[in-house]
Amino acid sequence: MHDEVTRYIDDLQPWQIEVCRQLRAMIHKTIPTVDEQMQYGKPHFSKNGRHAAVIHAAKNKLSFMVFNATEIDAIKGVLRSMGNGERKTADIVEGQDVDYDLLAEVLTKASSSL
Repeated sequence: MHDEVTRYIDDLQPWQIEVCRQLRAMIHKTIPTVDEQMQYGKPHFSKNGRHAAVIHAAKNKLSFMVFNATEIDAIKGVLRSMGNGERKTADIVEGQDVDYDLLAEVLTKASSSL
């Protein structure tokens, strides 16, 4: 685990820290060979040198973005398409139940060809 990513997470609001820690653990479990680093001020997670996921904290939410997700359908209210559909994002707000299993499934599918 990368110290800069840990510092980024530890500097957030308490609810964001908890969600980020769970997302980070889920990413490492889903992609055991994942590399993590800070890029563009956010934690990025890569497999075989290609972006797999990114976590971004904003004032009132967290965003979990998965790359290489063209073949994954958006899920209304859970997972939205970005750009040309190559990226899918889950926006998480305080108090929301997060389906980490669903996000792990999405990440597994998207990262399988990386």
